[in-house]
Amino acid sequence: MTVREETEALEAQFLSPSACLAAQSRGRRVPVEPCPVRTCFQRDTDRIVHSKAFRRLKHKTQVFLQPEGDHYQTRMTHTLEVSRIARTIARGLRLNEDLTEAAALGHDLGHTPFGHAGERVLDEILPGGFAHNEQSLRVVDRLEKDGEGLNLSYEVRRGILCHTGPDRAETWEGQLLRLADKIAYINHDIDDAIRGHIIYPMDIPIEISQTLGFTHTERINTLTTDIIAASRAAGRITQSEACGEAMHALREFMFEFVYRNPVAKGEEGKAQDMLRRLFEYYRKDPDKLPSEFQEIRLEESVDRAVCDYIAGMTDEYALEKFGDAFIPMAWTVK
Repeated sequence: MTVREETEALEAQFLSPSACLAAQSRGRRVPVEPCPVRTCFQRDTDRIVHSKAFRRLKHKTQVFLQPEGDHYQTRMTHTLEVSRIARTIARGLRLNEDLTEAAALGHDLGHTPFGHAGERVLDEILPGGFAHNEQSLRVVDRLEKDGEGLNLSYEVRRGILCHTGPDRAETWEGQLLRLADKIAYINHDIDDAIRGHIIYPMDIPIEISQTLGFTHTERINTLTTDIIAASRAAGRITQSEACGEAMHALREFMFEFVYRNPVAKGEEGKAQDMLRRLFEYYRKDPDKLPSEFQEIRLEESVDRAVCDYIAGMTDEYALEKFGDAFIPMAWTVK
């Protein structure tokens, strides 16, 4: 018996009947020889963490565009926090932590430069629209490894796709990711907004704090333990009515005072205009696209290739390419 088979046997023995067992995965789009050490979901985690798209997350905006300071969130730190919250919930429900972790680490691989501001621009320009969860799936299926994709397990792919939007993952692990994502971004965005003097702790409505807690730690602990308790009682992934309503109210508060705040979001219009101009620049001259996007240009469309290229850019790289395209270079005589 291999190490992997021992792990699979332990999963069958100790995990909940509601858990998705690695040995019962629906498999990969391209079959591969099983790893003797890692389960399919552990292998998927490694493939995601070692991908270029994952590394780029550290230079992509979470909420605030290029904030000055060492402690603001990036798309990378958000992803790591989602993973930790999701794993805690999975552990409390005796679900498959490896599947949970893989889907959590991959859920935002398709996010654009400049956060949701960039997503809105690409959704506006690309025929058929753009959504970051769909792009995340496209990254792992089509774009990584020079067009080969990461060839992830079905359940991980579904967790990535269904972490937002109307579709619903079949597994409990995939379903809990949607809630873990919200818990993470609401709470760390509060921290960033307080750090940036956009809001102050006493601005949060008292009735929300009385339900969820008055600090970052208290809110995350309350919401996480509530999901575990409510899901165990209901036999499905859910929240209690009180915590669900309080989290919804807190999210509405954040939209009103942070996500739509003209001070916090004052530079987004400039970033969006820059991405529109970059898109048109490459659309008019697609020969300037890197070689790995030329195949997409021929097989799908120029717009699709341009979108994939821009969506994968970090904030800094988008600024650099904009400068190359539109800012005159200094002329010198040697």
